[in-house]
Amino acid sequence: MLKPNFKLGILGGGQLGKMLIQAASKWDIKTYVLDPDKNCSSSVICNNFEEGSFKDYDTVYNFGKKVDILTFEIEHVNTDALKDLEKEGKIVYPQPNALEIIKDKGLQKEFYRENNIPTSKYHLFQSNKEILSALNKNKLTLPFVQKSRTEGYDGKGVQTVKNEGDLTYLFNTPSLIEELVSIEKELAVIVSRNSDGESICFPTVEMEFSSDANLVEQLICPTTITPEIDARAKQIAIDIINKLKMVGNLAVEFFLTKDGDLLVNEVAPRPHNSGHHTIEGNCTSQFEQHIRAISNLPLGSTKLISPSVMINLLGHQDYNGEAVYTNINNCLAIDGVHIHIYGKRITKPFRKMGHVTIMDDSIEKAKTKANFVKNNLTVISNEK
Repeated sequence: MLKPNFKLGILGGGQLGKMLIQAASKWDIKTYVLDPDKNCSSSVICNNFEEGSFKDYDTVYNFGKKVDILTFEIEHVNTDALKDLEKEGKIVYPQPNALEIIKDKGLQKEFYRENNIPTSKYHLFQSNKEILSALNKNKLTLPFVQKSRTEGYDGKGVQTVKNEGDLTYLFNTPSLIEELVSIEKELAVIVSRNSDGESICFPTVEMEFSSDANLVEQLICPTTITPEIDARAKQIAIDIINKLKMVGNLAVEFFLTKDGDLLVNEVAPRPHNSGHHTIEGNCTSQFEQHIRAISNLPLGSTKLISPSVMINLLGHQDYNGEAVYTNINNCLAIDGVHIHIYGKRITKPFRKMGHVTIMDDSIEKAKTKANFVKNNLTVISNEK
């Protein structure tokens, strides 16, 4: 892997790609990025950037032929091209067979059912008419959560349908309908696996969501869950990645119910928002770990260096235009505050523009600092 001119190809040039590139640069790995946006976060720091669609067969196939290992930072890529590259001997990790299951939330659920992975009850429908028919026949009851089976990300393609008035807004798309469970906490475990079958988990994190944006607003590590629940979550994550026979990072999101049950919500086969704090907070970052895993190198220690709180830096809901970041000086003056700006020129309401990791010797102190940053560091624009 560390030979001269070793080329790592990344499908997608968003913030995850950018942070993968930053990790790869430590080992002088040449990075190639394919993305439809020439101004994406990764475009200015990779060794080679190609503007093009990662959903187009020919574009992905031809791009993959140029690199030694091909990976991705977004699920919505052309898996047919990845399969053909794999057949021709190209190293593609995570594998396209696993990606095809994961990118379809309905297939994900079927996989959990077939492999006895705990998850919430669900139904699959092709259209909003089928959903309404099931309600009329009492085969489905309100409230429930509707998720588009494909193309959803960052809270998009997901909605809670609470009453009959909400039925007007049903997505008219192939959908996964889940029962609305009583949630105590939302948790996440990132597990990594190399092609030798070695696997390791990062410490479990607790996620707090913004009700307005339907995005992670803050995550906390370590969590306050019991050691028994923590061990169970990590074992489930290892079981999933082993049964998928997947190589790379897998982020597993859980619901911890008020009855103490752990239910898998969904997974992501890549570095994930729930692991951004690992850049400063753990011995090995999730981004370096992904590179280690797909290159079949020994996996690094995931030991926690310090209690950490991570907050997403979202575009202010009232602004849309060229990004302006307020009060950075006041936040950087605080010990243990690490600001990451993704390089997106245009801010939009609730767009992920960066993240901040806050470290201290106790989670309570880190939370206090995080609240200050949350209330002061904002992304606005000179336009509204």
